[in-house]
Amino acid sequence: MQIEQIYTGCLAQGAYYIESEGEVAIIDPLREVTPYSDRAKRDNAKIKYIFETHFHADFVSGHVTLSQQTGAPIIYGPKANPSFDAVIAEDGQEFQLGAITIVALHTPGHTMESTTYLLRDANGKDHAIFSGDTLFLGDVGRPDLAQKAASVTQEDLAGILFDSLREKIMPLADDVIVYPAHGAGSACGKNMMKETVDTLGNQKQMNYALRADMTKEEFIKEVTDGLLPPPKYFPLNVKMNKEGYEDIADVLKRGTKALSPRAFEIAANETGAVVLDVRHQNEFVKGHVPRSIFIGLNGDFAPWVGALIADVKQPILLVTPEGQEKETITRLSRVGFDGTVGYLAGGFEAWKKANNQYDTITSLSANEVKENINMEKIPVFDVRKDGEFQSEHVVNSNHTSLSTLNEHLSKFPKNHTFYVHCAGGYRSVIAASILKSRGFHNLIDIAGGFGALKKAGVNISNYVCPSTL
Repeated sequence: MQIEQIYTGCLAQGAYYIESEGEVAIIDPLREVTPYSDRAKRDNAKIKYIFETHFHADFVSGHVTLSQQTGAPIIYGPKANPSFDAVIAEDGQEFQLGAITIVALHTPGHTMESTTYLLRDANGKDHAIFSGDTLFLGDVGRPDLAQKAASVTQEDLAGILFDSLREKIMPLADDVIVYPAHGAGSACGKNMMKETVDTLGNQKQMNYALRADMTKEEFIKEVTDGLLPPPKYFPLNVKMNKEGYEDIADVLKRGTKALSPRAFEIAANETGAVVLDVRHQNEFVKGHVPRSIFIGLNGDFAPWVGALIADVKQPILLVTPEGQEKETITRLSRVGFDGTVGYLAGGFEAWKKANNQYDTITSLSANEVKENINMEKIPVFDVRKDGEFQSEHVVNSNHTSLSTLNEHLSKFPKNHTFYVHCAGGYRSVIAASILKSRGFHNLIDIAGGFGALKKAGVNISNYVCPSTL
């Protein structure tokens, strides 16, 4: 038996490859499925099952394509209702994989079809659980994504999740290994550990949601407290995972269309495409296509695209580093953005050589802005997360988290200069690009962000430990 966690950092997502005696099961595959098929071929094995823990909201799974290519059935737990052929397992149903057994444990709460898969080894001993979004390391799945009507509240779902954990998961032995679907950075939970594998015994000791003396009322309160609104693209990804989607090969073929600067400009006008620049923020600051949006590949690219562009049907034109066009389109498709219609051949340098106008962002160091900030001559806008700002911030600064920027544009002044910063410089350039595309040209980005400001001696609020917020 071999178990491999295939972890994708930019999505904080774990897929799983399980092999026994030449038979393979894939759990929660990513959309680009060739790596799974290639791995099975190297092992001289056949993919027998594709298990889905639930209808994912934060990414598009590869289950449909992988099933079409391999003939392996897609397996969901009870209550699932996909539009395509799938095996809807009963609670406790067993699936033989070589010498091992995988048992479907229905664990609703995050969503009503959420299912944990228990792996028993060749001796029948409970070895591991693949817990999807039911149980994370340090947290549990948020219970607000599967509300179907006003009669079903997040509190109702949290109560169901409490029962699932205590009836199906906590009775398992402490040495059972926990393989979750996500780690720190995912929007599917709020307090996840950086580690991606742990024992159930350790989780029983340190995961707040698994306290043995916890009442259901306490669980509901703690699990629902402090939940931020889910990103707007989540329901659209759920729809794609339930109803099916276009083959990624077709998405790549359409998206990898090289366009001259002139053709690029025409395409932008004719399609209403968003021009998405994925280079490093330092390059974008120096020069970019006017009204383009920056979301760099070197950061949490796909989640920020989902949160800020939101509509998966939006046409997109790309400005990328040379040779990274396919990677960019693939990463967009992971979160359902299949509307790439081409890319700028030769990149931004080709745009400049064509004598086209381009825009820049004024970016100053923390030392250059220190005096103006401390004397409060120029307002400061902080686009970090709420918790980051509440923990520590520039005295008298304004706060609008990047994730909600589009809803709060009226907070920013159009008639006088203002500073924008985040923690290190990535998110503030995203914010600056959005603001400039909406007509705010009087902004100045602070290079190095809050870390640089603090080091430079800018007046900072008293520190509050995030765990006490």
